[in-house]
Amino acid sequence: MIPAPFDYVRPGSLPEACQELAADEDAKVIAGGQSLLPLLRLRLAYPTKLVDVGRLPELAGVHDRGDHVFIGAMTTHDEVLRSEVVAAGCPLVALATALVADRAVRHRGTFGGSLAHADPAGDLPAVLLALEGVLVARSAQGEREIPAADFFVDYLETALGEGEILAGAKIPKLGDGWGFHYEKFRRTAQSWAVVGVAVAVRRSNGSIQEARIGLTNMGPTPLRARVAESALQGVELGDGIRRACEEAAADTSPPADLHAQPDYRRHLARVLTHRAVRTAAGTP
Repeated sequence: MIPAPFDYVRPGSLPEACQELAADEDAKVIAGGQSLLPLLRLRLAYPTKLVDVGRLPELAGVHDRGDHVFIGAMTTHDEVLRSEVVAAGCPLVALATALVADRAVRHRGTFGGSLAHADPAGDLPAVLLALEGVLVARSAQGEREIPAADFFVDYLETALGEGEILAGAKIPKLGDGWGFHYEKFRRTAQSWAVVGVAVAVRRSNGSIQEARIGLTNMGPTPLRARVAESALQGVELGDGIRRACEEAAADTSPPADLHAQPDYRRHLARVLTHRAVRTAAGTP
């Protein structure tokens, strides 16, 4: 299908891009285009103007900032995967990024685009939740930081305001004692997740001291499995993990579609969470 008509601009700077967005409430940002273009072709999005930020150097790159890693919104998935800073400082991001779509999409798609698109079936939003990252937005009025827990508002909807552009994300370095894993169930290698689970686990003295679990495609937004996180606290590295992970689907509202019904998604959430927690905790 042919997209509806729209204007196209390519700003030369980030302030200019913010001005273009602020001047038209129906304008949309385009970067790699791997999420937006399919919506345009299906006429599920009707922007009056596309603001192309794909060549703005202010939005690109991975930076080690001491206690956190900053990943610019225009950094491609492939660049994230090849970054030694990401591998050392936030390995869960690398684990999930390796499972985003296929190699062609990872070369064009961007880190920020995946987050700003806010698809609950996307891999990276749940990862940012689990790592308690902070999203950085820029506008003509300046810079604003939004915790990941507040960023994803509803299906395909974020807390970004009019005239704001996602500049990147601050991802805390969790340090020693933490283990990470991302589990994903999908129909084909290129598909969105039927269910995905991002896990960070802090171990000490043979037990789990803290667990963070982000769920993909278990509601209209990415979710934290808070009940399972609480159940895992203090659990020894053994059979108790399985019992705690039975709570992974609590307080979720998974969708029903052609790929899975809610009950099946709840089952997948429990199974994948158990696998991910055991792997993150280093339990065979």
